[in-house]
Amino acid sequence: MKKYLSFSIIFIFATLLLKAQATLTPVDDGSKVHFVIKNFGIKTGGDFSGLKGTIKFDPNNYSAASFDVTVDAATIDTDNSSRDGHLKKEEYFNVDTYKTLHFKSTKVVKSTIEGRFYIYGNLTIKGVTKPVEFGFGATPKSGGYVFEGNFEINRRDFGVGGSSISMADNLTVSLSVFAKP
Repeated sequence: MKKYLSFSIIFIFATLLLKAQATLTPVDDGSKVHFVIKNFGIKTGGDFSGLKGTIKFDPNNYSAASFDVTVDAATIDTDNSSRDGHLKKEEYFNVDTYKTLHFKSTKVVKSTIEGRFYIYGNLTIKGVTKPVEFGFGATPKSGGYVFEGNFEINRRDFGVGGSSISMADNLTVSLSVFAKP
């Protein structure tokens, strides 16, 4: 009986440890990577897909969390194929040279708001890496999580859009990323 109890405790501990270290994979189905920018004073937006990467997340051990995720730059979709083609060119995303937009976390901390976290990391667009930080929520779904948050960036920091005066410098990126085991 004593051996059985010891084995059970070790098994439960090992299962919890493995679960805490489980790696999640972001998937397009159920996810949305969206941006909004003003062009000629009118809000316009688009989406990226082709999510890939790894996410390690346990809300009870958030300090060990890590996010290393990319989207495919060539998947840009603004509901206007002519504009999409223009945005794929060198002046904007230069998708022939820079295949992905990449985010890699450096730290995750718990927010003062229940169920919310704050993430710090580096965003790379067109070979330029800049720090970003933003709040996010993590909602359990189908054995994985949906991570939702948004942040602002300056497109000129990444060399996107040149010196266009019709397009705003700042844009908002909204994320709703479903990741599963």
